[in-house]
Amino acid sequence: MRVHKLTFAALAVAAGLSLTACQNDDTGTDQSKPSAASTASTVPSASTGSTGSSGSAGSTGSTAGGGKSTGGTTPSGKGTTAGTGATDGGKAGAKCRTDDLTITAADRTIDGDQNRTVVVEFKNHSGHDCAISGYAGVDLKTNMGALSVQRSGEPVVPGVLKNGKSTYFGITYPENKSGGTGVRITGLVVTPPDETKSVSLTWPGASSLPVTDGSGTPVKVGPMGSAGQGD
Repeated sequence: MRVHKLTFAALAVAAGLSLTACQNDDTGTDQSKPSAASTASTVPSASTGSTGSSGSAGSTGSTAGGGKSTGGTTPSGKGTTAGTGATDGGKAGAKCRTDDLTITAADRTIDGDQNRTVVVEFKNHSGHDCAISGYAGVDLKTNMGALSVQRSGEPVVPGVLKNGKSTYFGITYPENKSGGTGVRITGLVVTPPDETKSVSLTWPGASSLPVTDGSGTPVKVGPMGSAGQGD
């Protein structure tokens, strides 16, 4: 599975900077201990506490107050290979809500790719079709705090997610080839577009991000429908 060419806005965090972790208020999250010997000067960073949005392609992730999300469940971290069920330009009576969706994530890195890829699946289990478009809010939980992943800038296409069908988006990030421990990723928090209720997932990708001086490959998230079976 390939993700359409996604590039991610740089995430930069000073080593001593304390970031507010974004987590689900009502769902247990991973309680991982910080790395005892982090030599990071800076890491890919962004504002904390992103929320889902159906905004234009050029906009950046919005910030949720205090980096906290409400409600949510903790599904398995493994996605399925069901075909994309969102249809372009369709109409539905209501937007997809967090409770309408089964949200999972899976490592979809392909050998030879320059960057690594995690694909997030939204499967509609609501019993009715619902509208979904834009960018989901994505936060990586790390041993240095919560990092809000920025949008790739790809165009947003309105769509309808049929009942029982799935749509996908990708998260691309650099592989840690530094030989060091890097920034350890301990979890993933996802908020559907136009929602404030998040879900906490097990991070299925590589265990760490490389430490950079800000000039490295950034982490980015694509819009809904930007990844799917056969990509």
